Amino acid sequence: EKYHGRIVKIMGDGLLAEFASAVHGVECAVEVQRAMTAANTGVKPDREIVLRIGINLGDVIVEGSDLYGDGVNIAARLESVAEPGGICVSRTVFNHVKNKTQVPFEDLGEKTMKNIVEPVRVYRAVADNRTSKAVSTDRVVSVKPSIVVLPFANMSGDPQQEFFADGLTEDILTALSRFRDLFVISRNSSFRYKGKAVNVQQ
Repeated sequence: EKYHGRIVKIMGDGLLAEFASAVHGVECAVEVQRAMTAANTGVKPDREIVLRIGINLGDVIVEGSDLYGDGVNIAARLESVAEPGGICVSRTVFNHVKNKTQVPFEDLGEKTMKNIVEPVRVYRAVADNRTSKAVSTDRVVSVKPSIVVLPFANMSGDPQQEFFADGLTEDILTALSRFRDLFVISRNSSFRYKGKAVNVQQ
């Protein structure tokens, strides 16, 4: 209600919500993730509720009380790209909100998405969510094994394969982040080493 949104439907452990404003959608998502971080404080890891959120701006088909179409499908795909506790938005959302909200974004590049004709440029909202909290909390780091996936090098000499190498790295990061017993270093940190000779121990 605060952000003038409405829940369209609940689907198992997920839900579809509609907002009249992209800015309101993003601000609501950030507040939800911050609230979930607070709610999970002191809760055993296997009892935590951790959400992923995808936000898209686009045309939808209204059928009764339901919504369909690429506008909805892209939002669902963005949700699957997001880290647990994270928020991913499409370029259309980013372009509408970048000068209207204080939420910082990280460009994750273009992603090919199932049943979507053209690649979608994805941006990650950098909020006080579970992932960013974990980075700054020594307690979390000390009790979980940590892992970093360094960016794959494009050995082919074909610049177009760079997208594939980055995508492979991100897919592995996303898959590993689903394991609650691992502390996975974020893409933002690991991609600082892209194209650099790395001392692995350091």
